[in-house]
Amino acid sequence: MNPRHHLLYLIILTTAIFPSCQKGGFLDTKPDQTLAIPTSIADCQALMDNDVVMNGYGRFGYPNLGFTGCDDYYVSTPLFNQYSATDQHAVIWAKDIYAVDEVNDWDLPYRTILYANVAIQGLDALHPSSVDQTAWNNAYGSALFFRAFAYFQLAQIFAPVYDSTSAQTDDGLPLRKTANVDEKFTRASVQKTYDQIINDLVTAAPLLPDIPLSVTRPSKAAVYGLLSRVYLSARAYTTALLYADSCLRIRPGLLDYNTINPDSTPTFTRNNVEVIFGAAATLGGPISRSFTDSTLLKSYQPNDLRKILFFKNGRAFLGRYDEDGNAFCGIATDEIYLTRAECFARTENTADAMADLNSLLVKRWASGTFTPFTATDAADALDQILAERRKELLYRSLRWTDLRRLNKDPATAVTLTRVVNGQTYTLSPNSPRYVYPIPQKVIDFNKDQGMQQNPR
Repeated sequence: MNPRHHLLYLIILTTAIFPSCQKGGFLDTKPDQTLAIPTSIADCQALMDNDVVMNGYGRFGYPNLGFTGCDDYYVSTPLFNQYSATDQHAVIWAKDIYAVDEVNDWDLPYRTILYANVAIQGLDALHPSSVDQTAWNNAYGSALFFRAFAYFQLAQIFAPVYDSTSAQTDDGLPLRKTANVDEKFTRASVQKTYDQIINDLVTAAPLLPDIPLSVTRPSKAAVYGLLSRVYLSARAYTTALLYADSCLRIRPGLLDYNTINPDSTPTFTRNNVEVIFGAAATLGGPISRSFTDSTLLKSYQPNDLRKILFFKNGRAFLGRYDEDGNAFCGIATDEIYLTRAECFARTENTADAMADLNSLLVKRWASGTFTPFTATDAADALDQILAERRKELLYRSLRWTDLRRLNKDPATAVTLTRVVNGQTYTLSPNSPRYVYPIPQKVIDFNKDQGMQQNPR
C-alpha cells in the first residue's frame, strides 16, 4: 500500500469491505480518487450509523493492544503459541511490537475519525431549515462524539498518560480535523489532544438527545459518560465526578443480575438497561482467546453472581455486554457508578462513595445475601471501590487506562509480571512501554513534519 493511503491519510476503503450508508453512494470505491463529501443530512447521518466503522462491530474495532498489555488474563503457553507475532510481542511488553505494516489499533480509529470529519465537512456546508435542525444537530453531534471517542481510544495506546505537569510538552496524537487525505501531520501535545477530545464532547452535548434511538448512536448521556472517563484518566476527580453525576441523572438504571439465567446464551445483550453507548474493540488475540487471571477470579465472593455469569468453566470470560460476542468497550452505567464512587472517595465524601458502591453491588449479589459494605474513612472506601472496579470492568479495555493513571500514585502502582515459556517478564509502573510505538509507515510518511516516535 502506498503510504499516501495509510490510514492517517487513508481514503475510505471500498464499500464491499467496510459497508457505508446505502444512500447516495458518495464513498468512492477507488482509494486513488478524491473522497466525495455528502451533500444531505440523511447521508451524513447514514454515515454515522455505519456501526462497523463507527462502533467497531464485527471482528475489527477499536484498539485492543491495551487489553493485551493488561493483567485481566493469564497467559498459558499453548494459547500464547496461537497468538499472532504482534500479539506475542505485546503480551511480553517487547520493545518492538509490530510484525506487519498495517496496525489495526492505529488504522481503524483514524478511519472512524475520517468518517466523522467527512460528515462534519458535509454538514458545515448545509444550512438546515427549522424543520431539519434537529436532524442536523443529531448528525453533527454524533460526528463530534465519534471523533472524540476514537481520539480517546488512540490516546490510551499511543500517547503518554495525562500528567498536568508535563502534558504541554508530552507528545500526543496527530489531530486530523479535515477530510483532506493528503494532509501531513506532526504530533500535537498531550494537552492539545485532550483539549480536542473535550472540546468535541462539550460541543456535542447540547446537540444530542438525552437518550438515543439506538445504543449505537451517541447521546447526551454518552457524552457525559465519556467526559467522566476522560477526566478520570487525567486524574481530574472533581470534574470527573460532575460528569459522572450528570450522566447518571439521565441514565441511572442498573441490571439486577438475579434476573439473568446463567445458562442463557448470550448472557448479556447490548440493549440491556446499563448500556449507554455500544462500541467494541477488535476481537482477536488474548481478548478472545485467554483465561482470566486466577488471582482476580479468587477475589469474587461465593454469593457474587458475577463469578457465575462472567465466567465459563471458572475462567473463560462471558461477561461482554453484547449478544454477538463483540468485545464491549462502550459506556455503561456500572462504570459510571464506579467512577462517581471513586471520585466521591477521592474528594473525602465517604458516605456517598459507599452509597454508590452498594447501589451497584446489591444488583450483583444473590438476593438476600448482600450486606452493605462500610468504610472507616475515604482511603478505605477508595481501596474497596478500586477492588470492585477491578472485578466489574474487566475485559472492557479499561484496565490499561486504569493502570496508567493509578501508576502515578505509589500507593496504587502495580508491577505486572508474566511467565511465558518459562521466562519471566515484568512491566514496571510508569514504564515507557505503557505507550505503544506509532506504526513506522506513519512516522516515515510524516518525516518532513518531524513526527517523533514514542520512546521504548
